[in-house]
Parts: sequence; C-alpha cells; structure tokens
Amino acid sequence: MRRFIKFWSILPICIMINSLVLYAQNGQYSPDYLNTTLTTEQRVDDLVSRMSLKEKLRQLFSAAPAIPRLQVPAYNYWNECLHGVARAGKATVFPQAIGLAASFDQEMIYKVGTAISDEGRAKHHHFVRNDVRSIYTGLTYWSPNINIFRDPRWGRGQETYGEDPFLTGLLATQFVKGLQGDDPDHLKAVATIKHFAVHSGPEFSRHSDNFYTNNIDLYNTYLPAFGTVVKDANVQSVMCAYNRFRDQPCCGSYYLLEEILRKQMGFTGYVVSDCGAISDFYKEGTHQVVDQPSQALGWSLSAGTDLNCEESKQFMEDHIEEAVAKGIISESDIDRSVKRLFTARFKLGLFDTEDQQKYAQNPHEVVGSKRHQQINLEASQNALVLMKNNGILPLDPSQKIALIGPNADNIDVLFGNYNGLPIAPSTPLIGLKKAFGENQISFSKGSALTADKYGHYDVVPAEVLFHKTKRGKLKAGLKATYFNPKKAEQSFTQVDRQINFTWEKTPLNQQIQEQFSVKWEGILIPQRSGQYRFGGNVETKIKGKKIHSIVDLKKGEQYEISISYQTKPAWYKNSICPQAEWTWVQTDFDYQKEAIAIAKKAEVIVFCGGISPRLEGEEGKEMDIDLEGFYKGDRTSIDLPQVQQQLFDELYQLNKPIIYVNFSGSAIAFTEINQKAEAVIQAFYPGERTGDALANLLLGKYQPQGRLPVTFYQNLDQMPAMNDYSMQERTYRYFSGKPLYRFGAGLDFSTTELSKLELPAKLTAGENLKGTFYVKNTGNEPLTKKYQVYFSSENAPDRSIKKLVQIVKVELKGKHTQEIAFEISTDNMGIYDADLQKKINEGKASIEIFDGKQQLVGQFEIVGSCAVSTMKPTR
Repeated sequence: MRRFIKFWSILPICIMINSLVLYAQNGQYSPDYLNTTLTTEQRVDDLVSRMSLKEKLRQLFSAAPAIPRLQVPAYNYWNECLHGVARAGKATVFPQAIGLAASFDQEMIYKVGTAISDEGRAKHHHFVRNDVRSIYTGLTYWSPNINIFRDPRWGRGQETYGEDPFLTGLLATQFVKGLQGDDPDHLKAVATIKHFAVHSGPEFSRHSDNFYTNNIDLYNTYLPAFGTVVKDANVQSVMCAYNRFRDQPCCGSYYLLEEILRKQMGFTGYVVSDCGAISDFYKEGTHQVVDQPSQALGWSLSAGTDLNCEESKQFMEDHIEEAVAKGIISESDIDRSVKRLFTARFKLGLFDTEDQQKYAQNPHEVVGSKRHQQINLEASQNALVLMKNNGILPLDPSQKIALIGPNADNIDVLFGNYNGLPIAPSTPLIGLKKAFGENQISFSKGSALTADKYGHYDVVPAEVLFHKTKRGKLKAGLKATYFNPKKAEQSFTQVDRQINFTWEKTPLNQQIQEQFSVKWEGILIPQRSGQYRFGGNVETKIKGKKIHSIVDLKKGEQYEISISYQTKPAWYKNSICPQAEWTWVQTDFDYQKEAIAIAKKAEVIVFCGGISPRLEGEEGKEMDIDLEGFYKGDRTSIDLPQVQQQLFDELYQLNKPIIYVNFSGSAIAFTEINQKAEAVIQAFYPGERTGDALANLLLGKYQPQGRLPVTFYQNLDQMPAMNDYSMQERTYRYFSGKPLYRFGAGLDFSTTELSKLELPAKLTAGENLKGTFYVKNTGNEPLTKKYQVYFSSENAPDRSIKKLVQIVKVELKGKHTQEIAFEISTDNMGIYDADLQKKINEGKASIEIFDGKQQLVGQFEIVGSCAVSTMKPTR
C-alpha cells in the first residue's frame, strides 16, 4: 500500500517533467510530432490525428497549404532536377538524361546525382530562410524519367536513359542514390521515378490514349527499370502516367499501383499523379471515365495515387466533404495517403530545426562550384559519341576551322528540356575559340534549323536602340519603366542599353520572388535592311502594332517601339529567377552563301547541325508546333531537316573534310551525311560545358567514352507506328533490320584488340554464367574501357535477339594484355514468358562482348530449363 501511495505521489512530477521535455524553444507547448526523439511513424501518426478532414484533404494536392494552428508550413511538392536543379534560377546544367546515359557509367551518374542534391539542398534552405515556399523550391524532385525510349519520334525520349531496361535501371539506381543520400534515417531529397507505366508517346494524345501490351512486353520492357530502382535504391516516390493502360487511367489502376508497384516490387513510398492526370478522369476530350472531380479523386486515392499534381480548387468545390460522407471518397484512403506524404516530409527534416537537419548546412556557394563544373565537364565529354572517324581526328590545333551550322552557337542545345539557368554556358563557338584561338575559327550560322525555326536568335544589340530626350535628341538605350502590378503604380524608371536580363533578386525590392512588370520604350534604328522575326519572352510593338510575324525593316530608318514584360509564373518555365529577353533574327539573309564563303578559306569544316529542344519535348504551350517533320513535341520524321541537308551538300562540293556534329535528343537518320563526312559525332544535348567538351574531343585531349543508348535507324520505314506499343521490331533487342548505328556503338582513339572469349561448353539452367576474355592494349598509354556484355538464347520466351546483361569497366595498362573475368547472374539471363515466369530455357545460347566497335561472340548450351522467379498471374 505504501508503494502504491508513493507512486501516485510522484506521478504529477513525472508528468510535469515529461511535459517540460515537450516544450519548444519558444516556450510554447510542443506536441509529439515535433519531438525528434520519437520515430517518424509516431510523429506522423500524431500529426495526422490532429488534422481535420478539410485540412487533410488540402494536403493531397501538390501546393499543400500551411496549417498555422499545427505549425505546419506550406509546402509545394513540385520540383524538377532531371539533369540539374531546374526552373529555380542558376544551377549547374549537366547533360540531358539521354546524354548522361551515353556514358554507360554508373559511377559518374552517382556523382552527378550527388552534385545535384548538394545544390538542391543549398537552394532549398536559401529559399526557406527568405520565406519562399513556392513551386520549384522544395526537396521532392520529379526526376528521373525512366520510361523506355522505344521510338525515336517521341519528343520526351531525351529525358530518359535510352531504350534498354537493364541500362536504364542501372543508371537510374545510381542517380536516385545520389539524390536521396546515404543516411538510412534521413533523406537528402526525394527522387521520383516516372511515368508508371507503359508511357512513351505520342505526346499530343497522351491525355486520352489507351494502351495495351501483352505480359511479355510489360514485364520484359516496360516494368523492369522501375522494379530495379525500387529494389536497389529504395526510391521514395513514383509518378503515375497520363495514359490509360488496359482501359484504366494509370493513376487509377489498382493493378499497376497496388498489385505490381507495392505488392510485387515492394514500393513503400508515395505515388504522385502526373500534372492534371486526375482531371483527365472527367474532363471533356480526355479519358472521361467519371463525371465529377470528387469521383476522380476518390478513384485515384483508392487505387493508390496519394498526391494530385494540380490546383485543389475545382476538387474542393465539388462537395468533397459530402463525397466523403457518402463514401465516394474513403477517409481511410485519405489518412493513408496523408501519412505517406508526411512521412517523406519528416524524413527530409522539414519538421526539425535547421541545426538538427543533416543536409541543411550546404553553403549556397556549392551551386555551380568548381568541383561541380569539373564533374559537368567529365559528364559532357562522356555524352559525346564518336560514331565515325576516318583518321581526321584528333585535329591539329594549328588548322583553320570553318565552324558552320544552326547549332554552332545555339544555347538551346546545351540544355534539353527541364533545365536550370547555366552558370557559364559554353556553345561550340565559345569552346572552339577558347581552345583553338580566335584567329583559327571562322563562323557562320549557315541555315535555319528547319522552315522558319532558327537556332541563332540574337539579343537585339544596344547599337540599334535609342530613346529621345525631352529636347528630342536621340540617346543610347531604351527608357524602362518598372511597375508593381499589385499596386498598379510606377515604381521607378531607368535607361536600359538592351533587353537581356536575369534577375536573381527582383528589381523592385530586391526580393527573391516578387511579381513585377516592365515597359521599354524608344527607337529602333536597324543597321541592315531586311526581314526580321522577333523572339524572346516579351511582347513587341512597332509603331503601336503588336508584331507576331516577319516584319520588313530598313537600314537607318527610325521605328518607335514598345516592349512589354510581366512575370507570369508557369509550370513550364523558371519562376524563381525571372528573365526578360528580346531577340531577333534576319530571315532573308543568305546564311548559306556566307557559310560557303568562309568554308572556302578553311582547312576543315565543323558542321553543327541537328535539331533542338525547341522542336522536340513535352506537349504544352511551348510545343504547339506543326511543321514538316514535327508535331506538338514529337517528330513525324527522323530525317535531318532538308535545309540543313542542302547546306551540307553544298559544303561537300568544296572537297574540304567535314566533321559533322549532330545535336538531338533522339536518333537522326543522317545516312547520306554519314557516308560523306570524315567524322561524325552524336552530341545529344550535352550540358553547359558543351563547347569545352567538344573542343577537347576534336583535339584528342581525352579518350571518348560515349556509346549510343539508342538505336540509330536508317529511315522511318524500319519503324512500326508510334502508337503501337508492341515491342516487335523496336529497339536493338527486337529489331531485325540493319541499323545506321547499333545500340552501344561508339569509337575512341585507342588501339586495343579483343580475343579469346572463354565460356563453359554447357551451363545447367539456374547456375550463374562465368566467363573470361582478353584485351590487348597496343598503345603506350593506360586506358579506361567499358565492355558491354550481351546474352541471347535461341529459345528466349520473348523472342528477343539479345539483351544487355552487364557492363564491365576495366583499367588497362599500356602495352599490356589483360584477362577480364565476368559473371552473369541467372536473374539477368532470365526472361518472362506469357505466364509471368522468369525463365531460362534450354538450348543454344551465346554471349557477345562489345566495346563500341569490336565484338567477340561465344556460344554455349543451356542444359534444362528453370524459373528464376514467378509473378502473380495478371488479368
């Protein structure tokens, strides 16, 4: 009894001590969800239990509002970092994903991912310290895109790691690990693999498309990379796709999101919809599988989509609380999704003080640092694929070079889509002038990219811009008036020499994010008569009329101009660090004549052609293109635009050696150029160090490592219809024709010899395959080489020709022969059949070793058959 009395006598003291522990630094009561000694699950459960139904519902949208009474800050989940922190001001711009894939290098991809998350962390905390919590400021990145690039016409294929599921899974795993960090309890960032699943164009019909694939293609092509990244990188987020799959919207597919993603693959994070995908459930002209927004939201939540990327207004106005009461939306589904979302935010440290966050101390100076730029240069060099070299490369640095082509000084091709603002962009013109010397390089734009699309708009120069004083005299520069649109009043005026601004802090109040507008007025006096097209992101008026098309301007004549700009946040552009740019191009100038003239005086021609991310990319406002060869972000032809082919043919008639450099996010069928050029380089979109990397390759300052992550076809006749999702005759694994260049192709400057591939004569099904081959480095210098290992089986369940199963990276000594051992797991050799058994079938099989040019092939026999694994049968 005494012990019982003593216990009750000290209980108030225990409660008081416990309560004191839970007080925050400001002296106010701190609930369990702010107690860092508790587990993440305990903290999340406590927070969600305190939220009202309406508060929970509003957290299910990408722009999640603050809950002041619970000390929950606003958070916007939408951020991008496909190849560098995007749309949030300056950041290191690495090669576009397809260029990163050309490296075939896991270690480099990890370094790139780590550098990006370093910069992302630094930028996020910089924004939070300045109370900026808008789109593109968070730590939840909707990258990488790991869809399979099955058709070169798909404009967003540039965002992927190419056409091979094994390579895609391998590289994406390292990218995700670099983003998310190596702390088992805390996340550096959240990576999101997308778009789940069976998604790779066409762009223009993605909101209504309904795709079917058989189980063999589904499990051997469209799903493996997702499974690899879930298993090997513990990725924390997955984005579901716009299209339907087997009649159900992907973001409402219980089969995809629950049975496959969570049960079969073991995914434990949250699922986010592609932006507007839930509205596609009911909007006219899209899937239209339900009538109301509340029905769409209820369906998506029940299927496993936790976060809706779009505005909450239309959903909240659709009697959503009533829909919960009627069971159209399940409150248990809401709770499940809200908990998944807050689990990520807690793991990111967003409810901890800054001193408690492991990654919060990254200084802002890490953005664009020398170390990151060095990694970027390495990545850019590895993105360049030397496809042909008749001995012209490396170039003699004393040679006179004619640098020609619409991409020779086109900053767009440095980036690809989903990009940030570069720290120090280097176009081919900039890079070659720096490396060879100003006097060695002559330059001409040569032609348009195609039709009236140009790659060489120039900022309207200060030399042609004036304003009049009160006395009517002309003075240099335009009169600029800066406005605060909220107050509808003038803030200040000044004279600007030209319109080419990037404001890291707004001009009104030096804030990081603030709405403003500018009006420039003055006189334009052209120095050359001609037809001009104006560009940039401003509105142009000449003599009071808006200019939408080509305008005739005369040399020396005065034109009254008014140029307007207003910050307009939009998902597809940089909304943190606004830019204003006024550009023009003269459309009737004879660029080809100029190119021929400079080429005649040169010893060698470097032709920078191809296309640009202004012609291929994501369907949307900036991709409303309908031209020969291009339609709304996709391509309808894989040929080089005719205007460039014509320019090349004219240059070829000069009998000067031509080095052709092709910029594109996808394969181009430049068959004729390939025959005539002395060297061919596929550049993809190689990042802000493009010019430096290209110059180093031309001069032979490094051994080219780039290899093609996609097949280059000879013509479109070799391809099935784009909306046919069967893998028959697609990618190197199933294509039976002769390509222009095969997957994995690429040259270097080394002299090595492959020999003596040794394999067992027989392999019992279920055993790993061990083999060796020999490489002789006949040169004096040590080398790093990557060897691709392919497996093929005459009884493959999917009838594939072969598949990549390993990449062996080797350090070779000079004047040395080295034995290289490899081992292929049964899992990598296994192939799914129609019954979803991953099998190895008995019969003849082979291994191919390929270094980009040379190949070795050896055969062996598989004895018996076995199932590596079995998936639950599907519908």
